[in-house]
Amino acid sequence: MNTSAFMVFLATAIALSAAGFLWMLRPLWRDRSQRWVAGVVVVVLAGSAIGLYRYASVWTWPDEEIVAENPAAIVSRLARRLEREPDDVQGWLMLGRSHAALGQYPLAQRAYRRADRLENGRNAEALIGLGESMVLQADGAVDDRSGRIFEQALILEPDSEKALFFSAVAAQRRGEYPLAIERFERMLTLSPPENIRVILQEQIVRLRSGATDPELGGPSSGVRSASASSSTAPPEKPRVIVAVSIKPSLAQSVAPGSTLFVFVRAPGRPGPPLAVKRLPAVFPVSIELTEADSMVEGLTFAPNDTVEVSAKVSSDGIATPRSGDPIGSTRYIVGRDFKKAVVIDGLTP
Repeated sequence: MNTSAFMVFLATAIALSAAGFLWMLRPLWRDRSQRWVAGVVVVVLAGSAIGLYRYASVWTWPDEEIVAENPAAIVSRLARRLEREPDDVQGWLMLGRSHAALGQYPLAQRAYRRADRLENGRNAEALIGLGESMVLQADGAVDDRSGRIFEQALILEPDSEKALFFSAVAAQRRGEYPLAIERFERMLTLSPPENIRVILQEQIVRLRSGATDPELGGPSSGVRSASASSSTAPPEKPRVIVAVSIKPSLAQSVAPGSTLFVFVRAPGRPGPPLAVKRLPAVFPVSIELTEADSMVEGLTFAPNDTVEVSAKVSSDGIATPRSGDPIGSTRYIVGRDFKKAVVIDGLTP
């Protein structure tokens, strides 16, 4: 049986996926305090590649289905096969992994959801794949929805490294440091590689310190001593100020209750936004973004940085780009521009 074409696809897709994800993590590597995230995610990604290979190596592929070596064509053939065999849970999981490897995260989520439905919500791999593809689509952000999915997966598979890792990140973002520490400590009991063990141990120490250190955003972060409050005021923090409006022809399509998201990004650099703000979609509106609106600690903008500010309207409150969402953007020089206009005048492709 000829499986060489599919193996070529796997090698290519995994390599491209890893390269793209490593590029996305470059800002984390530059920030020492965030290197633990990048290091652990690289290992998680490698584990996904190994699992993908193991499954593919035992997948039955008739010769007539191995015709083209184009990855998209091979995945398309798998999708058509599943139309004939719609109850094949492992096939849907394979399709989810394949779409994720190619960066087709919405399609990956659809496949994982199908596997989850077939298993009546009792398949941890389907839940973990769904949550992971949501995180990747959201530029590495673990939001409440994906966080809940990883929590469900942990009930089914308490020792899942991926579920433990992403749920710990979600807990840390919510400020639930004891829970994050518990999850990272659980990962330590699963015999991770020595370099990852060191990263996890450093992060646990940092979280324990942060839980009582106001400067690290712990529970007492709102408390300042009298001497500190009376000291010389710190320099003004860099900020981005924009006035967001919408083209009249698009305003008619904005449903009541829609959400406006405003993002600040480094032009041409993948990864999470430097800052993001969410508010009701009411126009016109003036918005100010600072380092307090950063998604990742230590990843923000500085004076004289040239950034891209974009605004998008979402009818369902989802921040990730969706075809047809109204959107607009402008370039902004931090510290030089004051208030610039952002006009929502187009639609997401």
